[in-house]
Amino acid sequence: MRRLLGRLRGDAGMNTAEYAVGTIAAVAFAGLLLKVVTSDQVRAALAAIIQRALN
Repeated sequence: MRRLLGRLRGDAGMNTAEYAVGTIAAVAFAGLLLKVVTSDQVRAALAAIIQRALN
């Protein structure tokens, strides 16, 4: 009986939920980073840095 109660109280399913939340957060961060990097201001700054490095 103790063994059964121990199994019912376990949180073995939490790992999957934690991975799902982490994955969603990572995708949201990647989307935000992509939006920032592809903005006109950042693109112009990166182009200026590359131009300075090549000259």
